[in-house]
Amino acid sequence: MSNVLIISGSPSATSKTERVGDHLARRLAGGGIAAEHLRLRRLPPRPLLSADAADPDVAAAVAQVERADGIILATPTYKAAYSGLLKVFLDLLPQFGFAGKAVLPLATGGSVAHVLALDYGLRPVVQSLGPRHVVQSFFLLDKHILGLDEELSLHADSAAPLEDVLAQFRKALDGVPHETVLGRSA
Repeated sequence: MSNVLIISGSPSATSKTERVGDHLARRLAGGGIAAEHLRLRRLPPRPLLSADAADPDVAAAVAQVERADGIILATPTYKAAYSGLLKVFLDLLPQFGFAGKAVLPLATGGSVAHVLALDYGLRPVVQSLGPRHVVQSFFLLDKHILGLDEELSLHADSAAPLEDVLAQFRKALDGVPHETVLGRSA
């Protein structure tokens, strides 16, 4: 069974990005995939900002990353960049914290003018963490996120392309050896 960790980098308790993360966890669940959702806003700010990896909550979050076969990074776009909360967390991971993993970078935002934040901002950081495979990034317009009640739905212009990206991610997961340690099977 593959383990996927969705990491939401939004500081907002009413975050559309976090809701998308929940939606992705439901879409991936089953079929040999177990999905967890790590909401970075719930980590204690002082240890997170001081990169205190010994803090029990921060250490538990890093351990979730280590156990995962696949990572989905879900971030809102602020000022044409991914969230600072996500950056702080990624900075405290070990140098090859994504070794052997499949990674899907995903961002939400109000304008397609910010789509390059994924490829020019987030992708180089992800690559520096040594993933086995980074699938095509996906940018989801805020106006395409519908039904913010219990069951989130997406506008047709985003729903089908997101399904295609998830299919690529699932395929990439199939090639990830389980119980990976620094890019080598345990």
